[in-house]
Amino acid sequence: MPRFPHLTRTKGLTGPKQHTALTSAAALAVLAVGTPVAYATLGDDAPSASRSATSAGAARGKAYIETRLFFGTERPDGGPDVTDRQFLAFIDEEVTPRFPNGLTIQDGRGQWRDSHGVIERERSYELTLLYPASEARVRDVQIERIRNAYEKAFAQDSVARIEERTTADF
Repeated sequence: MPRFPHLTRTKGLTGPKQHTALTSAAALAVLAVGTPVAYATLGDDAPSASRSATSAGAARGKAYIETRLFFGTERPDGGPDVTDRQFLAFIDEEVTPRFPNGLTIQDGRGQWRDSHGVIERERSYELTLLYPASEARVRDVQIERIRNAYEKAFAQDSVARIEERTTADF
């Protein structure tokens, strides 16, 4: 199971944060270079028009929490790996009842260094849950139950958890 989630990779996908960072950097570069020319062309109204567009974009969406869980498939006790069928049954039984509005599952490959210094690699799953920030307390308990249930059901040492505050618009 991935001990270092930042090393987990998904099949051919780049994460939204990577895309956002690149898009933001490109936008800032264009603004930094193009701003004097744009203002010269648009005249005195350009700064206030620019502020209006920026504040309208920033106001979109509501406060949400994005939680990502990383589930390894190899069993430390030497048992058979968790199969797709077993994992999806786990999602149906443990996750969907707690998060019926939706979730995302991605296949991954993870690696970590074990206590003996050996690099372990395994197939994994990344589960993304998105919920209103106002539900954070209730959802925290539900997420911990999901993690504990997976660890117990599949003899896992841990299920990694990452959380970030974000905004979402549906």
